[in-house]
Amino acid sequence: MNTNASSPAEGSSLDTVKLLLAAGLIVAAILGFYYFDAHSQLLRVLGMLLVVGVAVAIAYQTTVGRTVWQFASDSKVEVRRVVWPSRQETVQTTLIVFVMVLIMGFVLWMFDMMLGWVLRTLTGG
Repeated sequence: MNTNASSPAEGSSLDTVKLLLAAGLIVAAILGFYYFDAHSQLLRVLGMLLVVGVAVAIAYQTTVGRTVWQFASDSKVEVRRVVWPSRQETVQTTLIVFVMVLIMGFVLWMFDMMLGWVLRTLTGG
């Protein structure tokens, strides 16, 4: 029973080490990209993508990584469930927003002009 109680703590510290290793690999990939500036950009990008892929694979082995992956998978499912508006609905909504912005802009401009007139009248300017 004692070993089961200590397992989550060990897994947690091991997860932290894995996440720090993944972050360190990403930082090393970025630094390596700029350090090897004299080499082909294609090779630098491929190297960076390879190292980032390894970092992602390491991060996926943690509890946080699996949680993030599950969230991304669930988000993909939710996007498929969304009822997207038709082109006509999108155009109509955009036009309504545009017209309301113009109307509010005009109203605020008139309000500003009125306040300016009131201030000039009160101050004698």
